[in-house]
Amino acid sequence: MEDRKIRVAITHGDTNGIGYELIFKTFAEPEMLELCTPIIYGSPKIAAYHRKALDMQANFSIINKAEDAVDGRVNLLACFDEEVKVDLGQPTKESGESALKALDKAMTDFRSQLYDVLVACPVCLSNMTANEVGYTYNGLKEYAETCIGDGAKGMKIMVNESLRIALATNGLAIKDVPANITEENILNNIRKLHNCLKSDFRLSNPRIGVLALNPSADGTEEKEILLPAIKKAEEEGITAYGPYAAEDYFGNNVCDAFDCTLAMYDDQANIPFSTTMQSNGIYYISALPLVCTAPALTPDFANAGAGVADENALRHAIYAAIDIVRNREEYELPLTNPLPKLYHEKRDESEKVRFSIPKKRDTNNQQGNR
Repeated sequence: MEDRKIRVAITHGDTNGIGYELIFKTFAEPEMLELCTPIIYGSPKIAAYHRKALDMQANFSIINKAEDAVDGRVNLLACFDEEVKVDLGQPTKESGESALKALDKAMTDFRSQLYDVLVACPVCLSNMTANEVGYTYNGLKEYAETCIGDGAKGMKIMVNESLRIALATNGLAIKDVPANITEENILNNIRKLHNCLKSDFRLSNPRIGVLALNPSADGTEEKEILLPAIKKAEEEGITAYGPYAAEDYFGNNVCDAFDCTLAMYDDQANIPFSTTMQSNGIYYISALPLVCTAPALTPDFANAGAGVADENALRHAIYAAIDIVRNREEYELPLTNPLPKLYHEKRDESEKVRFSIPKKRDTNNQQGNR
């Protein structure tokens, strides 16, 4: 990282939800501005409306482009000029479009390397459609893949104080899950998860627990797909075990022995994640050039504007994004400047010798010659 504070882009989320409340509360602590420079992708008018509705002393500086962000301030970048009606607690077409416009602008700026990490405030999937291009938002992972993946596929990882759980499939109907559980898919996901844990979480030898698709863990998928994939991963030096029945894995705390769990479908991951989560759960989209996190929250329309939202998850999403980008840099630094080879070649181009080892001295002859 350059000799400056990490720049954290934060999209405002659904404008009728709790996004601005989370942002205002998070940066009410001066220590956060010592840690990073926030760039809020949103609307000054909407932010001012939320500030008044919440009766909060929230200061921000309006900027027109990310390059103008100033350290020590909450920088608010105006992503659109249109008037948007704020109807707190109601998911509307306008609030969804406003959320998508902020994400669009943030993705454009990332391609120009104008910030370091992205944190996305909660949105509502049902109203995330942009009429101009007819794009329907299907989730942060899919959106990031479309915008900056360059063909790469991300992986959603849920992180809380107790667990890390990755998804082999994401957002699929249960009937469509088995067709997407293939040996190639599972092996690729194990590889991506292994690499992510090493570079982004700095685990030298991560242990991965793989869940079964069927409750008994002895079905056709386990025998013909999951077991062969795990075996191939082990042959590649990846520490992966399973497949485990989800009930036993979580019910008997087998999960405690692993650094991360690979679940087969959403509910298999969401239920234990939500059950063990207190207030700092986050989502992380791994395996992409952009470090992107989000608090594990909904827009919470029922409490929007009430001032009762807990900002802890957003704060931890920012912490995690900063840690990950730093970890990546530290992990990749030795690879950019590898050590020279520790061998020299003999002139006759024969055997390559790693080190020059002196011959043992003939102590008997030496003693005889004294």
